[in-house]
Amino acid sequence: MARDSIGNPVLELRNVDLCFGRHEVLKGINLAIRKGERIAVIGPSGQGKSSILKLLAGLIAPTAGRVFIEGRDFHALAPREQQELRLRMGMLFQKNALFDSMRNLENVSFPLREAGLRDPDQLNSEAKFYLEAVGLGLAAELFPDEISGGMQKRLGIARALVLDPEIIFYDDPTAGLDPITSRKIVELINDLQRKRGSTVIAVTNDMNRARQLGERILMVVQTEVLDLGGPDEMRQHPDPRVHQFILGQAHGPLTAGAT
Repeated sequence: MARDSIGNPVLELRNVDLCFGRHEVLKGINLAIRKGERIAVIGPSGQGKSSILKLLAGLIAPTAGRVFIEGRDFHALAPREQQELRLRMGMLFQKNALFDSMRNLENVSFPLREAGLRDPDQLNSEAKFYLEAVGLGLAAELFPDEISGGMQKRLGIARALVLDPEIIFYDDPTAGLDPITSRKIVELINDLQRKRGSTVIAVTNDMNRARQLGERILMVVQTEVLDLGGPDEMRQHPDPRVHQFILGQAHGPLTAGAT
């Protein structure tokens, strides 16, 4: 969906600061994400990419400012209302966060069980549907350590999708994978997003995957979030830090942005 889509943002940060102790991670962030957008988040290591993801998902609270999820001030809500919103979101964590002691089918059905679904037949049916959607139907009875790294990523995606979330967060979904497997994982993410019309926000350290995944690309650098536009627009961005990071035109430490 285009960035100028009408309607209210499904996710929004308003004047958000984030500090860990004395370390200032983000300062004065204003960001709006519309329903159905596919966002890639890039930037140098340690600048706050995963923190942006966790802020948008309501997993951490800002030091200052407000986080809105579907138009609601998330951290002003009662815990029950927060949980209701969280059930409408899915997340693939950087390390997949799979349970080694559970078979793949059980890993995928776990969020359903946590959400209150108790019928074994329905649990298995839903989990099998999503395993098949990511090409792992034949691996249902295996354990995570019995499948490859790329298959583990797909298993994590199935678990992130099993509650049929409207908003999905991916924290570096291709980390540690070879280029061919990485491309296939992003093709799967994009295909599932198009079929379901979901909103996707994904952190990646791979510029090829950022271009493949992001209809809109954000860069987190030196406490700021820069909106670079689409893959074809970002080369024209005026901030020299963008060219330094993306185009490799400079090799020293990142410098202050253009005014």
